[in-house]
Amino acid sequence: MNYVVELRTDAAADGVDTSALEQLAARALEAESVPQPSELSIVLTDDAAVRELNRTYRGVDETTDVLSFAQSEGSAFALPEGEAPHLGDVIISLDTARRQAAEYGLALQDEVSHLLVHGVLHLLGYDHEQPEDAQIMRAHEDAILGEAHHH
Repeated sequence: MNYVVELRTDAAADGVDTSALEQLAARALEAESVPQPSELSIVLTDDAAVRELNRTYRGVDETTDVLSFAQSEGSAFALPEGEAPHLGDVIISLDTARRQAAEYGLALQDEVSHLLVHGVLHLLGYDHEQPEDAQIMRAHEDAILGEAHHH
């Protein structure tokens, strides 16, 4: 598969299977018929880092579970020959994911998987501002994750 997924961890990632997450991200791109080649980055980090990004880029001074930063603005046209377009970054707070997993009675891996797919879909232009958009987004998440991952 001609998708490049770069995952890095900036926080203790015990209980997280990072190679499974990389495969899941690639599967999400494939399911959404994203042109190949394409690449994206995933960063598993902590609340402090996510809060900092959220404050800097969105003006919201709090942490959150997942942030998506799309790269697509304009860069698609200015790529050197043979370079894969970079879709953007999905940044997940493992601190928040751990709290939410405990709250929902989920394995950490399942919660992070859900956040990852949610973040990737944001990169691809989905949103959940309106109830009907949220429903569409959820249906795509379920299709990628399989039905087992419900909150």
